Amino acid sequence: MFSDFGESLASAGSTFAVIALAEMGDKTQIVCMTLSLRHRAMPVFAGAALAFAILNVIAVGIGAVLSDWVPERALNILVGVLFCAFGIWALRSKADREGTEIKERSGGSIFALAFAMIFISEMGDKTQIAVAGLSSTADPGAVWIGATLALTMTSALGAIAGRTILQRVPVVWLHRFSGLIFLGLAAYSFFEAFTA
Repeated sequence: MFSDFGESLASAGSTFAVIALAEMGDKTQIVCMTLSLRHRAMPVFAGAALAFAILNVIAVGIGAVLSDWVPERALNILVGVLFCAFGIWALRSKADREGTEIKERSGGSIFALAFAMIFISEMGDKTQIAVAGLSSTADPGAVWIGATLALTMTSALGAIAGRTILQRVPVVWLHRFSGLIFLGLAAYSFFEAFTA
C-alpha cells in the first residue's frame, strides 16, 4: 500500500493540512455543530467519521483509477484546474450560502442521522473531488489516511467546539483562507505539469 514511508508520510501530512483547512467552516462542519447543539456530540462525531471514511475510499478509488488511465501531465493539469476552481469559489463564497438550518427528525439514532446527513452532503463535494485529485498524483493509502484524519478532526471541532470558533472567526475568513490554499495547490499542479 505504501511505496515509500517518508513519501507516504509527506503525502498524508500535506493531504491532512489541505483538507483540514478546506473544511474549516464548511457546511459539513456546521452540520456537525448544529446536530451537536441538539444531540450528544459523540454519536454525531462517530456518524460523521464513518461517513467520511467511506466517502474517502470512493474518492481514493476514483483517483487511483485515473492515475492508471490518464497521463501524468494531463492529471496535473486537471487537478490544477479543479483546485483553481475551488480556490476561486471559496474566495467568492459568502457566509450565508452555507445553509445551516437543520430540521429535527424523529426516529432513528443520532449516529444514523449524522452519518446520512454527512454522506449525502459530501457526496461529490469539493473535498471529495480534491481527495480524488490528490490520490491520482500521490500514494492513495496516504491520501486516504490524511483526508480521513482531517475530516474526522474538523467534525470533532464542529461537534465539540464549533460554536465557539464560529463566534470568534467569521466563516467568510475561513473560506478565503482555504481559497488561497487551493489556488496555491493549483499553481503547484500546473508547475508539475509543465516541468515534468
